[in-house]
Order: sequence, then structure tokens, then C-alpha cells
Amino acid sequence: MLPEIGQFTLLLAIANAALLGTLPLLGAARGDGRLMTVARPLAAGQFAFVGLAFLCLALAFVDNDFSVAYVANNSNTQLPLWYRITAVWGGHEGSMLLWSLILAGWTLAVALASAALPRELLARVLGVMGLISLGFLLFLQLTSNPFARNLPFFPLDGRDLNPLLQDFGLIVHPPMLYMGYVGFSVAFAFVVAALLSGRLDSAWARWSRPWTTAAWCFLTLGIALGSWWAYYELGWGGWWFWDPVENASFMPWLLGTALIHSLAATEKRGVFRAWTVLLAIATFSLSVLGTFLVRSGVLTSVHAFANDPERGLFILTLLALISGGALTLLVLRAHVIRSEGEFAPLSRESGLLANNLLLVGGCAVVFTGTLFPLAVDVLNLGKLSVGPPYFNTLFVPLALVLLAVLGVGPLLRWKRDSAGRLWRPLAPWLAAAGVLGLTLPSLVGAEFRWLVSLSLALVLWVLFSSLQDLRERLEHRSRPWYSAWHLPRAYKGMLLAHLGLAVTVTGVALTSHYSVERDVRLILEQSVQIGPYRFRLDALENADGPNYTATRARIEVRDGADRIVRLMTPEKRLYTVQQMPMTEVALAPGLLRDLYVALGEPLDQRSWAVRIYYKPFVRWLWLGALLMAAGGLLALLDPRYRLARRRATVAAGGSANVARA
Repeated sequence: MLPEIGQFTLLLAIANAALLGTLPLLGAARGDGRLMTVARPLAAGQFAFVGLAFLCLALAFVDNDFSVAYVANNSNTQLPLWYRITAVWGGHEGSMLLWSLILAGWTLAVALASAALPRELLARVLGVMGLISLGFLLFLQLTSNPFARNLPFFPLDGRDLNPLLQDFGLIVHPPMLYMGYVGFSVAFAFVVAALLSGRLDSAWARWSRPWTTAAWCFLTLGIALGSWWAYYELGWGGWWFWDPVENASFMPWLLGTALIHSLAATEKRGVFRAWTVLLAIATFSLSVLGTFLVRSGVLTSVHAFANDPERGLFILTLLALISGGALTLLVLRAHVIRSEGEFAPLSRESGLLANNLLLVGGCAVVFTGTLFPLAVDVLNLGKLSVGPPYFNTLFVPLALVLLAVLGVGPLLRWKRDSAGRLWRPLAPWLAAAGVLGLTLPSLVGAEFRWLVSLSLALVLWVLFSSLQDLRERLEHRSRPWYSAWHLPRAYKGMLLAHLGLAVTVTGVALTSHYSVERDVRLILEQSVQIGPYRFRLDALENADGPNYTATRARIEVRDGADRIVRLMTPEKRLYTVQQMPMTEVALAPGLLRDLYVALGEPLDQRSWAVRIYYKPFVRWLWLGALLMAAGGLLALLDPRYRLARRRATVAAGGSANVARA
């Protein structure tokens, strides 16, 4: 009965989305207040209907209802309860239902948190989001129905969830990633609403900026969680593989970062309006493109869910409608998009523009490397593989130049600045960063590598210039520490986010160049030296889990003083339902290094293959991502920013009243 209820509520959600996508937009076009006022109740109904459908599917997993094809394909009676619940989004159909639920949640959040918005604008924003919901719900119903039955014949125990997904990472990574993907739909909806109204002043940038920042924070955390999951679950010891599906989430993150900075310039100075609109459209379009790449079957990846060209064609058509419709509106309204402010070549506006161009350039590099092999294949021109050498050669220089710009950008003044004013305080910091970057590896006994030294110098440049900026802001304050605490949250959030990027780059540089990786053959009581540690295989034992059997190794780790620092227990598991072997790595995490051990295959009756890594500063990758997300959250909570939005609302309301008069 539950699947039928879920199917019925899914149909009600489609009807609700159709009403939400038409009535408020029609009311805004006609000036009909009655049609515009239905936007909020319809947004609440959308969330209720999709939420009830999602709950029905979750209960079908909990009850082991294998008459539902999706449940039978992604669960098993031996699967622990928490994995049965998270298996709801462990496959294609359920993950798309989660996408629709999160989209309905963002729509409801806009409806509830935007009471101060002009009625016409809110109606248009919610109407656009209703149309997006309608597209994805139709995709669910027509190509990916999660409630389809496989009666009268169905497996009694289910086929089990992919063992790769039976992990805590599955619980948190997809929802967080989708919160970021779908969150950019709000910025997209604000842009389309502004284009429909024909009023593209700075007010829409103020209204959409907090939603964009929130989506960016979620996407930052989602990408970091995916990197962390791949690191400890796949057994390869890597944190980023330039996998096409990884790139699918990285591209909207790059454009979303550019969008946040461009919105700041549009809001404060009225510049880059057309560029900001284009970025908002492109960022959400790349989020939808990521869905196409994962679910069309054009990619082969451990992350890809589906292999169905029909689904891919549907999403590609939806992407064309979303992007094409918005771009058409942009062309039609081009005559009303005028940037107000003028600025000199050396100014904060120029710094933000350089920031945007570098981020968009990085996105173009990733986009080309990801999609060009697919285009070659579609045109029957052969097979082409684009790997890390391409991305590292083209993307890394852009990232380093971005760090250089990041160091000076926040110190620039709006509209016009002078090189002399910047050079005097920054020259000592620049010299210190260069000297320390060159000498730090040698001081700690590491091999000199120019790319590491350059990266560290630029990281220090960002940190030192941020300190100089902070010093200038507090220079004439009587109580510096008190004043620093009471600086605007948006400013402190910017500093924290820039610090997070510097921490991440430090981790990337050091772990990429100084990691020690060894595949060794070990027998009982044999040891091997890796970096400053000695690893000794002490024992092998059998272990049983809820739905797997395992061979578990006990490996003793000693430091240079022959002290035991860790007992590590990697496993080689066999999941009994699918008869699929899996590696469960053992980690000894630390702020300055990770020890990483993966148990391979038995080589004979006495020896095993063991993979051992010593990875310095690898945790800094994810620590930096946490700091970036925390910086975004801190900026989001700035009370001055909320006041600015209220003023923009009052001003927009006054302008609208004058226009009506």
C-alpha cells in the first residue's frame, strides 16, 4: 500500500508544481494579487507532497518491500537498518527523488524567509522554481519511477546495496552535494525573475546573494565529503582523481565562487550586471549538466548511477530548456542591463574581475577535459582519454595566479587605487613570503621542489596580506582586540574563507609531493620501513559482519624511537550477497600526517600484498574546506547584510509604487 500512496503523492506533486509554475507567473504578468498570493501555499504543498512520497519510499526500504523494483535492486534483508534507510538515495531513482525533495525544501525556504520581498518578485521567483520542480518530477515519473512494482515475481531477499555505498560517507555526501547543486536554483530563479520584470538594478543581487552563499557552503562541504569518502573507502590512497563525475561537481563550485564575488561587485557598485546574470545561469546549468553526466550512461565511474540513454536525453532536453530559456530572456532584456559604476584598472572592481576570469578559466579547463573525450566518442573519431597530466598542467598555474590575485584583492579600494599606496606596506610581506616559501622545505629536512616552494610562498602571501588588511582596519582603534572581535561578520567570513583556501592549497602541495607510497609483500612477523615509521604484520584473523565475511590484519606501527604509536587493522571483506570483495582501509589520522594501510590479496599461503602510505598534511585538504564553508556561514549571518536587504526591499517597493502611479 505504501508504494501506491507514494505514487499518488508524486502525481499530486507534479500537479502542484504545474500550478506553482503557472499561476504566480501569470498573476505577476497581469498584476493579479489573488494569483500571486497562491505562490506560498503552493510552495508548502510542493514540499509536503514530495516529502510524503520520499517517506513512503523510505518505509518501503525499512519494511524490506522487495515487490518494489527499486527496493529489490538496492537493499537486502541482511543490510543493517541505517544502510537500508540511506539506500533510499543509493541508486538512481531514489537519488532523483532526494533531488526533488531538496528542491522543494529550497522553494519552501524562499517562500518562508522572503516576506519582505516585493510580491511580484516573490511570485516570479517561486514560479520559476515551480517550473524547475515540474521538469524533474516529470523526469522521475516518466523515466525513473521509484515506486514501480516488479510483481508477480520478485526476489525474496533483495540484491543488496552496492558495497561501495555501505559507508557513512553515503549518509552525508549525496544530501550535502545536492543541497549545493539545487541551492543554485534560487540564484537562477532570482535572475530569471528579474529578467521577466525588466528591472535589473542592484536590488536583485542583494536578495539573491545570501541564497547563493548558502548553496556554495553546502557544495563546498559536499565536495570535501566526497573527496574524504574516496580517500578512505576506495583503497587507492588518493583524495582527487580528476574523475569526470568529481569534475561535474567541481565545475559549478568554481562558477559559484565567481558568482559570489561578482554579486558583491554588482550589489555595492552596480557593475558587472550582465556578467553576474550570465554566471548565475551558467552555475545552475552546470549543476544540471552534472546530473546529466552521472545519470545518462555517457560516463563510466564508481560514482555513476545509471546507464540509460533515454534518461540522459530527457535531462539534456531539460538542460536545454533551462539554459536556453534563460539566455533568450537575457538577450531580450539586454537593453535594460546597464552597469552604473566606472572604475580604474587598479581598483577592487578590477581585482574581482580578475578573480572571476581566473575562476571561469579554471572551469573552462575542467569542462574541456571532461567533455572533449565524450564529444570525440560521439562523433566516432576514436577513443580519447584525458587524465591528471592535462588538468595539472593547465589548472594548477591558474590556481597559483588566483592566489597571487587573492593576496592583493581585498586591500584594493573601490573605484580607484594607486600602486604606491599598495606597494609600501606590502613589499616587506611579499619579500618575507618569497624567502619563507623557498626555505621552509629545507628547514624541515624535505627535498626542495620548486612547485612546493612557489605554492607555499603564495599561501604565505595570502596570509600576510590578510594580516596587513586587518592591521589597516584596526590601526586607529583604541582597543584593537575588542575592535577585531566586532568587525563585520561578512569581513571576518571573507578572511576565514581565504584562510581555508590557503590551508587547502598547503595540503595539496605537501601531500602531492611528499607522500610515500609502497606496495609491499609481507609475511607474519615481517616489518617494513615507510617514511619515519616501521610497519609489522603481527596477525591475520577472520571476522564476520552483518552481511560480509572478512580477513583482518593486525599491523603494529613503531616510530623512530621504537615506540608503538598505533595498532592498525585493515580488512579484506567479501560481501556475501553479491560475492563482491572490498578493501576496508585502516587509518591513523593526524594533523601533520596520515598513516594509511590497505590489505590486498593473498600472494601465497604465507604472504599478503599490503599497500602502505605515509601522507603528510593530507588532513589540511578537508580542514581548509571546513574553514571555507565556515567563512561562508559567518558572512551569511552578518546582521548588516540583512539590513541592507530590507533597505533594498523598501527602495524596490517605492520604485514599484511610482511605476504603478
